[in-house]
Formats: sequence, structure tokens, C-alpha cells
Amino acid sequence: MLDGLKIQLFQDGARIDDIKNAVQNSPLIRGFTTNPTLMRAAGVTDYAAFAQEAIEVAGDLSISFEVFSDDFEEMEREARIIKSWGGNTCVKIPITNTKGASSVPLIERLSGDGISCNVTAIFTTRQVAETAAVLVAEVPSIVSVFAGRVADTGVDPMPLMTETVGILADNDGAQALWASPRELLNVFQADAVGCHIITATPDLLAKLKSVGKDHEVFSLETVQMFYNDAAACGYKL
Repeated sequence: MLDGLKIQLFQDGARIDDIKNAVQNSPLIRGFTTNPTLMRAAGVTDYAAFAQEAIEVAGDLSISFEVFSDDFEEMEREARIIKSWGGNTCVKIPITNTKGASSVPLIERLSGDGISCNVTAIFTTRQVAETAAVLVAEVPSIVSVFAGRVADTGVDPMPLMTETVGILADNDGAQALWASPRELLNVFQADAVGCHIITATPDLLAKLKSVGKDHEVFSLETVQMFYNDAAACGYKL
């Protein structure tokens, strides 16, 4: 089943060992994404040192690092520093700052200067359309729509992702990314609507080994797991 997928799998996280393992052992992984929250959870304290090591480990695979200022002038300064680190690096720009002010003018300047942007934290088609309008077609870019978090609100993200792909269809440089998937099925859903990329954590990607598995066998293995765990705990009634 995986052989028929057109979508690219990007690993989401901020642990150098996970990036190394993916590069060495996971040919399906075509890129990496990070963000300040993941970096904090991984215990990263030196942003630049971590990023530069990750770029070296990732080699020619795409890797994204996010600005962290809330001021647009400072965001731009950070973006240009990140770009200067080299590699196949995208600069992640949130679609707004924490006050809700649009980042679109900044995205337009960066894309116009040839800087590959990964526009992140997008939740609506309006945000997609405003972003698409300023991305330079000749400059590779990523539009990250948080489909998983949209689903967390009880809304089916499939129509949003279908519209996103359509909005970006006329821009050969822009790729639609399904962010924050909640289950492996999302990989196949994203592929079905034409998304170019989906991100996933190493834990979710580990479930790829279950693709195509016989459900009768899976049922038996599940029953055996319950039995073995109960026996290991010595439960008695």
C-alpha cells in the first residue's frame, strides 16, 4: 500500500538521534520539521547549535526551523539568520503573531528575496489564500495547515485540505502540508486529496509497519497482549 503513495513523509520532532535514525534507516522520510515547543520538550537550550547540527545530519533533505520573536522586524532578522545556516532549510513563519497581526507582509518580503518559507499554524482557507497570493512561484515554499488540530474541534479537515490543494495549484513552488496528524489513516487521507507533505512524530511513523496487516491476525495479537499483561501483573479474582 505504501508503494502507491505520492505524498512525502516529514518527521516532526527535535531530537538529533531521531533525525539520524530517520536518515540512516527510514528511506520513506523525505524531510524534517521542528518548532520551539518540540525543542523545549526535547531539552534544547542552544537554538543555533541544535539547528546547525540538525542541518548537517539532515543532509540534502528539507528541514524547517521556526522564528520565535513576536515582533515582525525581529522575526525578519531571525529568518535571515536561519537562512544563512545553509542546507535545504525552510524558515517557519507563523501566519500571525500572538496579537493576531498578519505575517503576510513579512512572508511576501522573505519569499521575494528568495527565502523558502514554511508558513505555519494555518487553520482557515482565508489564511491559505492570503499566503498563496504573496508566495513567489520560483521560490520553494510550504503551507502548513493544522488539519489535526482542526479535527480536534470536531470539524472534518478534509474539505479544508482539498481547498488548500486547489488554492495552491497554480503555484508550482508551493506545497500543501497536512500538519499535526492524529492517526496513521491521516497519511492516506492527505494523499487522497493531493497534499504534497504530511508531518508525523516518530511514534506515529512507527505504526507504518502495521499498514496492510491482516485484521484477524491483529485481533489475535491484541488478545494475546491483554492476556500477557494480566499474567505479568499477577491479577487474581
